[in-house]
Amino acid sequence: MENAEIADIFNTIADLLELKDANEFRIRSYRSAARTIRGLPDRIEDLASEGKDLAELPNIGDSTAEKIHEILDKGTCKRLEDLRKEMPEGLTRIMHVPGLGARKAMKLHEELGITHLDALKQACEDRKVRHVEDFGARTEQKILEGIATARSDEGRILYKDATDHVESLGRHLDGCDHVKRWEVAGSFRRAKETVGDLDVLIEASDRKAAAEELTGYRDIAKVDSRGKEKVTVHLGSGLQVDFRFFESETFGSAMLYFTGSKAHNIALRRRAQSHDWKLNEYGLSKGETLLAGADEESVYHRLNLPWIPPELREDCGEIDAAERDELPDLIEPGDVRGDLQSHTTASDGTAGIEQMAQAAAERGLTYLAITDHTKRVTMAKGLDNDGCRKHADAIREVNEDIDGLWLLAGIEVDILKSGKLDLDEDVLAELDWVIASIHYNRDLGEKKMTERMLSAIRSGVVHGIAHPLGRIIGGREPMAFDFGKVVEACAENDVLLEINTQPDRLDLPDTYVQQARKAGVRFSLGTDAHKPAELGLMPYGVNMARRGWLEKADVVNTLTPKQLAKALKRD
Repeated sequence: MENAEIADIFNTIADLLELKDANEFRIRSYRSAARTIRGLPDRIEDLASEGKDLAELPNIGDSTAEKIHEILDKGTCKRLEDLRKEMPEGLTRIMHVPGLGARKAMKLHEELGITHLDALKQACEDRKVRHVEDFGARTEQKILEGIATARSDEGRILYKDATDHVESLGRHLDGCDHVKRWEVAGSFRRAKETVGDLDVLIEASDRKAAAEELTGYRDIAKVDSRGKEKVTVHLGSGLQVDFRFFESETFGSAMLYFTGSKAHNIALRRRAQSHDWKLNEYGLSKGETLLAGADEESVYHRLNLPWIPPELREDCGEIDAAERDELPDLIEPGDVRGDLQSHTTASDGTAGIEQMAQAAAERGLTYLAITDHTKRVTMAKGLDNDGCRKHADAIREVNEDIDGLWLLAGIEVDILKSGKLDLDEDVLAELDWVIASIHYNRDLGEKKMTERMLSAIRSGVVHGIAHPLGRIIGGREPMAFDFGKVVEACAENDVLLEINTQPDRLDLPDTYVQQARKAGVRFSLGTDAHKPAELGLMPYGVNMARRGWLEKADVVNTLTPKQLAKALKRD
C-alpha cells in the first residue's frame, strides 16, 4: 500500500470519530499520524518490511504502529471497520463540503436522514435544508456551491498521490524481464494538479509474457481486460492504469498522442493534414510510408516545430510560440536555490528553527525563509508584535551558527478584513521577508476583496502574496477578487506572487501564473512546510511554474543569497 492510502485510512477514522463527537485529542492524534505518513520520503510499507520500529516515527505511537501493520496485512483495520458499523461513511464526504463540518453534517443526518452527497444535493434543491435550525436559504445555497466544489475533481487524485503510485509501479516495471521500456503519459506527464488515471506505455520483448508480469503487480485489485494491445487494471486505491504496448518505431508518436492534451493533438493533426499527412499514435505517415514516430522530437521536426515540453501542451499558444521560436526556457527543479515559506513551533509547525534549518541544509538549499503566522490566525498560535520581534531574533541567532544557509527572518502576516496588516508596519519593516495572506472573511464580495488585497500590496512592507487565491483543490473555491487589478498592483509595487507548493494548494494555478507573467509580475516558491519532510514538496510547485510558462528569471528562488538580499532590500 502507498503512504497516501494508509494516510487516507487514518483520516477516515478521524472523520468518523469527529462525527461521533469523540475526544478531540484522539481525533488530532489520527490526523497527525496521517500527516506524518503522507509526508514520509520513504514508503512506510518498505520501512515495515525492513523491520524498522514504526513507533519511533513522529506522531506514531505503539498503538498507531500496530494499526499500520494491520492495514499493511489486511488493507484495513478493526478500528475503522467498527466505526463504519456505527456511522454512515457517506457522512465523511458531507462533513468536508465547504461550509459544513462534522456538527452540521450530523445535524442534517439526524433531521433529514441524509447519508450521502446526492441526498444532500436533492434536499437543498427541494429547499428542505433551509428549514433546519441554524441553516437558512443562504446556507442552503452555499452548500450547493460547496457540493460543486467537492465534486470538481471527483474521480481524480492529487498529482503527488499519483506520483507515489508511479514510483511504486516503476519499481515493479523495472524488475519485469520482458519490459524493455516504459513511460507514463497523459495528464501525469503534463503535470496537471490532479490525475484521473495513468497511461503507461510499454515496449516489450514479448507482449504476452510482459502482460503476465504487469498483472503480477502487488497493488492490483482487479484486472479489467487483457489483450495484445492493452492491459487495463484498477489498483487497490481505485486508480485505473492502462498499460499500452507499442514498438520502438512508433513509441515516440504514442507518447505524443497519449500525453495530450486533446486540444494540442488536434492542432498537430490539422498541421499534418495541411501536408496531406496522417498523425496518430502509430506515427506520422504519408500513405503507407512512416515519416516519423520513434521519438517525439522527430514528429515535431517533420511538422516544422521544435519539441514542445509536455507541461505546455494545452493549446494555449504553445504552437504559435514554437513557430516563432519563442518557447520559454522553462525553469528546472535544479534552478531552485531556496524555499520562501516555512513554519516552526513558534506557530503551527512541528519542528523548531534549528531542525528546519538542518533539514534545509541537508537538501542543499542555500536559504530558507521562516514565515510563522501572525496573531489573527489564533488556531496556529500566531505571533503578536513582540512575539514577532523575539522570533526574528531567535532566527538570526540560529543563522549565525549555520554555514552555507541563510535563514531569512520572515513572517506570514494576515491581511485583515479592513485591508490593514495584522502586525504594525514598523515591525514588519525590520524583517528580511514578509508575505501577506488571507485566512478569514473570504466572502466579502469581489470589490471589497480586491480593495483588501490592493491595500496590502501597496503597504510598502510586503514582499509577496502567499497562496493568493486561497483555494484548496476539491475542498475550497478560490476567493473572488479582480485578479487583473491585483496583478497590475503587484507589477507596479514590485510585489511577488507565491506559487504555494503544497499538493492540495498549488496556488497560483497555471492559468493565473500565465496572466501574471504577461503583466511582468515575478514569483516566489514556498513549500509552506510545517515539518522538515515537507521541504521536499518544492518539485510540485516547479511543475506549476512550468505549466505557467515561467523561466528561471521569473522566480526569485533561483537567485543566489546575495542576489536575493539585494532584490528584497527596501528603499
